[in-house]
Amino acid sequence: MRVFVAGGTGHSGSYIIPELIAAGHEVTGLARSDASAAALSALGAKVRRGDLQDLDGLKKAAADSDGVIHVAHRQDLLPSGGLDAVAAAELPIMLAYGEALAGTGKPLVTAGSIGSPGQHLGRPATEEDPALPAGEEHEGTLRIRNVVERAVVDLAEQGVRSSVVRIANIAHGTTDHAGFLPTLIALAKEKGFVGYPGDGANLWNAVHIRDAATLFRLALEKGPAGHYWHAVEDGGIPFRDIAEAIASRLGLPAVSVPNDALMTPGYFGFLTNIVTQSYPASNRITRRTLGWEPTQPGLLADLDNGHYFPAG
Repeated sequence: MRVFVAGGTGHSGSYIIPELIAAGHEVTGLARSDASAAALSALGAKVRRGDLQDLDGLKKAAADSDGVIHVAHRQDLLPSGGLDAVAAAELPIMLAYGEALAGTGKPLVTAGSIGSPGQHLGRPATEEDPALPAGEEHEGTLRIRNVVERAVVDLAEQGVRSSVVRIANIAHGTTDHAGFLPTLIALAKEKGFVGYPGDGANLWNAVHIRDAATLFRLALEKGPAGHYWHAVEDGGIPFRDIAEAIASRLGLPAVSVPNDALMTPGYFGFLTNIVTQSYPASNRITRRTLGWEPTQPGLLADLDNGHYFPAG
């Protein structure tokens, strides 16, 4: 297939492109700068110059391809507009892809969040749980982006083989420089201890970014239209276990942070609403339908790879 990838030089995209090429696909990546173009070429992809604001250019790129993988976000909007602005900018991009691919049956695979079905189901979230609707009351939260996921899945009704890969809270690997794990490590170094909320029994999940890249390829190649897929390998790790693993490698204590309106934000800051939630999730349907089998080290084992805790 001729695959157009937006976000090809990022944490996930830099693994997705080699995964696609190794499987025999021809990849074209979107490049906004000379540096991005060089990085795409180094990965083996062709280069299409442009940016996420050029909707006509994105429609043309999609129409010229046999399928699209979108893992790019307007990160430049975060400082001024937060998650609301990022989601507002992403929605018209998905609709533009929909216009280009409508009635073709071509695949569109985008990145989503494992938290989009909600955290209060009383059971692990499954691929059959839809992203919760988002309204004005959810401004400033992760849920505000659910409108993008729902729009992508709804494109199936227009003849697009669209699907969303819900990525685990922690997508770990050697290119993870700005995810939750590096942020937690930086917090611990700043505070002098590794905190966990309350008893730390709330469940988080993780996936190795190489395994996630494989799932994007499988969804592109054979994923049915209108589905969610779960890029989750470790389906439920107590937050305390993650904190204690970080603590042992930093030589710092792991300490419970009381789960109240003062203490928790005092340690976790803007992460408070995320770290205090529980995100159990199943990958059973993804594995059964797409044949996805994670093969890379799990989160706790990957903490020993030397990347997260470089010597000195």
